Amino acid sequence: MKRNPENTQSLSRRDFVRTAATGASAAALAGLGAGQSEAQGRQPHWDLQADVVVIGSGAAGLPAAIEAAENGASVIVVEANSDVGGHAILSGGAVPLGGGTSRQKKYGIEDSPDNVFRDLTDWSVVEPNGFPDYRYNDKEIIRAFADNSAPTFEWLVAHGVVFFEKSPDGAFGSAVGNSVPRENHTDPGAWTQIQIGVPVPHDVALKFLDGGIGFIRPLEAGARKTSMQILLNHRMTSLIRQEPQSGRVVGIRVTNEGKTLNIRARKGVIVATGGSSSNVNFRRIFDPRLTEEYMVGGEPYTSQDASGELAAIAVGASLWGAFNNAGEFGLRLVKAARIGCQYGYGNLEWKPASPIFRLVRASGLTVRDYQNTIFVNQVGLRFYDETKGAYSSNDYNSIQPYTQGSYLNAANIKYSPANFLNAALAGTGESTNGGGPIWAIFDADAVKREHWTVAPPWVDFAEGYFFSANTAADLAAAIVNKYQLKPMPAAALESTITRYNSFVDAGKDAGFGKAAPKYKIQTPPFYAAWATPVVHDTRAGLRINAKCQVVDFSGNVIPGLYCGGESAGGFSQHSLARCSVQGRIA
Repeated sequence: MKRNPENTQSLSRRDFVRTAATGASAAALAGLGAGQSEAQGRQPHWDLQADVVVIGSGAAGLPAAIEAAENGASVIVVEANSDVGGHAILSGGAVPLGGGTSRQKKYGIEDSPDNVFRDLTDWSVVEPNGFPDYRYNDKEIIRAFADNSAPTFEWLVAHGVVFFEKSPDGAFGSAVGNSVPRENHTDPGAWTQIQIGVPVPHDVALKFLDGGIGFIRPLEAGARKTSMQILLNHRMTSLIRQEPQSGRVVGIRVTNEGKTLNIRARKGVIVATGGSSSNVNFRRIFDPRLTEEYMVGGEPYTSQDASGELAAIAVGASLWGAFNNAGEFGLRLVKAARIGCQYGYGNLEWKPASPIFRLVRASGLTVRDYQNTIFVNQVGLRFYDETKGAYSSNDYNSIQPYTQGSYLNAANIKYSPANFLNAALAGTGESTNGGGPIWAIFDADAVKREHWTVAPPWVDFAEGYFFSANTAADLAAAIVNKYQLKPMPAAALESTITRYNSFVDAGKDAGFGKAAPKYKIQTPPFYAAWATPVVHDTRAGLRINAKCQVVDFSGNVIPGLYCGGESAGGFSQHSLARCSVQGRIA
């Protein structure tokens, strides 16, 4: 990543020693991204001003902006995209808010803020692979979430968000608590879905719970009823602080159509930029394996570019909650559920009517039965049982019986490693990081069994994410992709297929224990479909306190700087609930 020379800050030896004494020099970390200070009281020319400036207009940014405006503040929202919503507008619309909501009470579910807090800080909850869901959550942050969870549900309803009329459940939950159901599902209504270009019929939406747009559009409408300004296509490039590592954050710098604007924040700046999963160098702070070949769920509509984190680090902010972003639980990294396309996140299906389908290029093939394919790495070798899935996470009734804080919760779990993803990322013996592309290999018979259409717009021949050939050797030679760093050896792929076919004859997978392999790969044409794992959510970020104030490397609050949602650390939950609660608090 190139550093902007306009933002370069020189450090004297004394400055370096002083900042390094904090344990990690925030000024040195500023080299990761853009930052700006106004030394010796010199103020920039302000092009725009407001009491509160919110960076981002997604699940944290819109609630933050509305809450501020309704409490009498003037507000400017800056959004890098051409529309509001961020990743949230593409999401399934699951909102795990509990603690005694009106919906929980209606359906006889007993819950309380204390119960939410105990659930989300329970050290004893672990996944079958041994990874804990809640052990490393920041208790101050969780206490604030628990206390504001039920009020935020009522606030969302009052601001036009419609939830399907059904009891809260555990569907699509990820680290939302074991003791009672809290997951609510937004109705997408008649709004046009970004990913498919048309509205979703009510019965289909209820079945597939695909309602993120029903979360965002009502909040957008509420925001536009206030006097706030929403500046689309305005990208924040830096925060402006009075001194390099001290004083208030007094504003931000943005770019729009080649012009730079300085926007003053009289009371505070709220970072709601949506996380860091799309920034390869940043995400590798937590997991060095996640090199550039791994796409992110929600791309290419929006990018979790770490812009908020980097700008805050540049003015002294600390990172927080690193374990949650490396822990092998939940949805931080998932198996590609759609193959043959670059963007294979399973819960997001792109269709040609989408206004950005020109960027997506292909919808992908959904694998219904992994007996129909084998997965190989870039050198043509199988690496794991294809039927195995990704990491699991705790949700309502995942552990039965369950007693909060009991050692028996972990003791009674049957250990079961979840290593498909780890094997996929292991690489092929190189001294470099990253596992390289993963390819699903199958034949014409598999296409018939899966009822696939192996042509555009379902698969992406043009950019090298889908290939076909009449022999295994020719298929290996055909695979050319910018992330395929070496040609696939034809002999290796031929040998892999031959050996796998022998497992079908034997009824036993002697390589990786796939249960009773069913189908040989023998009928041309043969196919190779991109099936590389997908990065999803961000669960580490800026250090905040219970008030969502950003904290520096010395443990001190940075005046005037706030953060919520996926750009904030200390919380393992993947959800719109975490974002909306913290946005309101900020």
